[in-house]
Amino acid sequence: MNKKLVLNTLSKIGLIEAGLMILPLMISVYYREYGTMRVFILVALLTAVLNGAVLFFVKPAKDKSMTSRDGIAIAALGWIFLSFFGSLPFYISGQIPHFMDALFESISGFTTTGASILSDVEALTKGMMFWRCLTHWVGGMGVLVLFVALIPSDKKSSSLQLMRAECPGPTVEKLVPKGRSSAMILYFLYGGLTLIMIIFLLIGGMPLYDSVCHAFGTAGTGGFNVKNAGLGFYQSAYLEGVVTVFMILFGVNFNIYYFLIMRKFVGIYKNTELKVYLGTIFTAITVIVINTMNYGVFHSFSKALRYASFQVGSIMTSTGYSTADFDQWPELSKTILLLLMFVGACAGSTGGGFKVSRVVILFKTAKRNLRKALHPKSVNVVKSDDKAIDIETVHSVSCYLIIYIMIFFVSLLLVSLNNFDFGTNFSSVTACLNNIGPGISQVGPMMNYEPLSDLTKSVLSIDMLLGRLECLPLLMLVSPSMWIKKLY
Repeated sequence: MNKKLVLNTLSKIGLIEAGLMILPLMISVYYREYGTMRVFILVALLTAVLNGAVLFFVKPAKDKSMTSRDGIAIAALGWIFLSFFGSLPFYISGQIPHFMDALFESISGFTTTGASILSDVEALTKGMMFWRCLTHWVGGMGVLVLFVALIPSDKKSSSLQLMRAECPGPTVEKLVPKGRSSAMILYFLYGGLTLIMIIFLLIGGMPLYDSVCHAFGTAGTGGFNVKNAGLGFYQSAYLEGVVTVFMILFGVNFNIYYFLIMRKFVGIYKNTELKVYLGTIFTAITVIVINTMNYGVFHSFSKALRYASFQVGSIMTSTGYSTADFDQWPELSKTILLLLMFVGACAGSTGGGFKVSRVVILFKTAKRNLRKALHPKSVNVVKSDDKAIDIETVHSVSCYLIIYIMIFFVSLLLVSLNNFDFGTNFSSVTACLNNIGPGISQVGPMMNYEPLSDLTKSVLSIDMLLGRLECLPLLMLVSPSMWIKKLY
């Protein structure tokens, strides 16, 4: 491993985070929150000085080529350091006085999980609230993608190694030959959609500050609210509709938007993942509307459609916003929402979960194996979008499923030490590992994670990082082979 290159890159990421703190600092100045302003000045300087010192004393290595091992180390350590420094404003300001809670909130923000320990979010100052929501937007597209877009690399391979390490899903590829150009295109699309959403929210009468914060939470599919009552505070079907549509849009693979701009409509039409994603959303909404109306939860079709669409869009994309207490819905509806937590959004989107593309590959692999059992001499190839999927991709998806299940059950056992009911334990692990946010029972949409023990919050914090990085980078970080100079 090129340790000098890793440290040098990590310090640059830290400097970017220090620069990002200028934005909430400006908000604090505007609202005359002088105490919060001083905190952001202190933390930004501390972050800049510490990371600047590393840059000064650790000179870049002569060999600037980045291996996959370097990229994995940067991804794992980068997200850990980013979350640590991101928690300092909460803790030093005293607005979240317990450090484990501050770290939990920071990790939840950057990983776009949206699980919160705050019961009174309106008690936060405007500057601190803005930082909290900004972590969603930064973490949504990816910290290393932002780094690649901002910092030029001497080696063309370095940018791709970083992007693959941060988003190791089955469909990670460059939009254009240069990795940095791909990152810039992604952030152009990401920023453009965010701006369009802000405009739509403003048209609906939402204040500018609230519009920006909600757009950050929706774009990053995070779900931090700025009001204790959530979006229900505004009592607007229009605003809920805007958020619903954009949650679903941000759950789409961003390659689709690039194809749309480049007028590659055939690629969009043949995209199996997009069809399954939209089909799953439509089916879930239909079943929940019928189920909730049959049990008298909603007495009108329009109301049932409004709330079912919002919750399905929120859960499927791992955004985590809520406008209704779905914990009180019929069991079938709750079960559907719980299953959607596992499925998640599309690969290459800002959404979390297992990813639709992996589910598609698993089903196609199972179908192939069944055919092979019936016709042993037949040749069956797993295909997607009329293209054969290479065996390595199929094996990697199967391997990821095994790792995912193992992490889930180990986490569930550890969280059970908290002695809460099974619904709380199961849904909290599900919600954090899939970067959803709210679960059911004691961590339901009208509750929060504050009552959980520090041990449980630590486990769930690790789960959030594992889910956002899709397990492999963090697991490789503790693997001995990661640090051995030569592998045989």
